[in-house]
Amino acid sequence: MQTKFVEANGLRFEVLEQGIGDRLALCLHGFPEHAISWRHQIPVLARMGYRVWAVNQRGYGRTTRPTQVADYTLPHFLDDVMALIDAAHAESVVLIGHDWGAMVAWCFAAQQRRPLDRLVIMNVPHPLCFRAALKHWPQMRKSWYVAFFQLPRLPERMLTANGGAIVRRMFSDVALPPDVLAVYIRQITEPGAATAMLNWYRAIRLLSSRTLNLAQVIDVPTLVVWGDRDVALDPICLNGTERYVRDLTVKRLPGVSHWVQQDAPQVVNELLQEFLA
Repeated sequence: MQTKFVEANGLRFEVLEQGIGDRLALCLHGFPEHAISWRHQIPVLARMGYRVWAVNQRGYGRTTRPTQVADYTLPHFLDDVMALIDAAHAESVVLIGHDWGAMVAWCFAAQQRRPLDRLVIMNVPHPLCFRAALKHWPQMRKSWYVAFFQLPRLPERMLTANGGAIVRRMFSDVALPPDVLAVYIRQITEPGAATAMLNWYRAIRLLSSRTLNLAQVIDVPTLVVWGDRDVALDPICLNGTERYVRDLTVKRLPGVSHWVQQDAPQVVNELLQEFLA
């Protein structure tokens, strides 16, 4: 595994790469994570014959960190993915996303910006299923933090207080190695990093985040892996997913947290191998 930098969509992306060839597995992390959240999956995918790119998305790691909220709307994220695929010159693409990365992956597949061979989603519902779930109290109650993140300055203070101590609490559901936890903490306490991460949420209120046509049925074979012990997303969010995906496989993992690929890496890797084989 090596770190490289890729110029795409006017930004400089930090990428963890392993494997060679023209079959690309593009892995998109979530909040408040980092490309190393895929550390258990990268070697497995590489052994399957993929060139794996685990990308630090805009605002994260050593990737370019735009400063305006408007720089973090969904259309920008989709353009990033499209430009990264083009930069890889891949013949086929498997798109894998978790949390915010999964939201981007859902939207990219629905928009059909570039052909995909497979789509893998981890612990984020289809955007239209999430919208429907927000009408119900179980999910409305779990989504309180999104409203809190809209406040100015206070969320940044919370995320960076005591050297990023809250990150330890966020990942209390999964036993992260100290060196991985240190990466997450160091990242969020860098100047401007917490604001960049929060801007992913703050941009939700902008019109350009809601103008995508997401009702189009996704034809790409899709695997949804869902840790049932998710503190932020209720299983009700899965209801209706089959309306938007023609070839859908859902694997629910009892007792597994939101951080599914880090919490149950062996099970997730087995599911990936079975699905991609």
